Amino acid sequence: MKTLVSVAALLAASLLAIPASAANLVLYTSQPNEDAQATVDGFMATNPDIKVDWVRDGTPKIMAKLQAEIQAGNPVADVLLIADVVTLERLKEEGKLLAYKSPEAAQYDAALYDAGGYYYSTKLITTGIMYNTSATMKPTSWKDLTKPEAKGLVTMPSPLASGAALIHAQTLAAVPSLGWDFYKSLADNAAVASGGNGVVLKSVASGEKAYGVVVDYLPIREKAKGAPVEFVFPSEGVSAVTEPVGILASTNNADAAKKFVDYVLSEKGQEGFVKLGYIPARNGMKLPAGFPARDTIKLLPINAAEALKNTDKDLKTFTDLFGSK
Repeated sequence: MKTLVSVAALLAASLLAIPASAANLVLYTSQPNEDAQATVDGFMATNPDIKVDWVRDGTPKIMAKLQAEIQAGNPVADVLLIADVVTLERLKEEGKLLAYKSPEAAQYDAALYDAGGYYYSTKLITTGIMYNTSATMKPTSWKDLTKPEAKGLVTMPSPLASGAALIHAQTLAAVPSLGWDFYKSLADNAAVASGGNGVVLKSVASGEKAYGVVVDYLPIREKAKGAPVEFVFPSEGVSAVTEPVGILASTNNADAAKKFVDYVLSEKGQEGFVKLGYIPARNGMKLPAGFPARDTIKLLPINAAEALKNTDKDLKTFTDLFGSK
């Protein structure tokens, strides 16, 4: 009897030794593979009782996968960390996200997260102007790209291929001094729109084009490697995709998912994004090498709900001007 009691006591002790919060978390993300692994590694180092599996693809493909799973009644993901707030706004309106008021939100500008706690921005990936250092004009304004000296020398990503490009077009279209008239002027100046941001980087760095509309970290990284390029934050301001994080309402691991949200918003999580070369969304953080001071970067606002409502119309307007490449 004593032996049976001892065995039972040992078994009970071993069960108590297993963390009560132990869980497997599934993350769907559009981060580059190396960034996704670094983010997951940082989280698991802070939360060793939670294992994270992750799936990475472009936001359109990630969303297609998720929607197919939802329709089949078996959504796999617990947490999303993807390109833009418009995508998560759509999921919010469809009732697919879980509201969670993270205590870390106190360190963020209110414009960078959903008031109901359905999603939070994690970084700022801005879109500005890059130029080849051999270019005769050094642009400081978006309107410089419509000048005669830039005719036929401007390239940009297409919103059909890049979520950041769509957010950028919708953001600038809402600026009274720019609007769709700015894009018409670009088209009249023989600017081209095709492919994604990587295509723009290659075109300008090689000297094929003198000027490009592109996300910030690409030319800043290439300049550090010796490429003949510069990046400009135009005087009117810049658009930004913010790689928001959100929890699926269908999750069976809500506590672990909330810890993941808290981590990527925390100072430690944000430091991880800085090391990867991104502008952190959290206030009071240092910026990566090659970026100007945070308070010198003017961020242009975007209304996620309005952008979502106008997406089809805006895509048509853009493709009418630049074609569907």
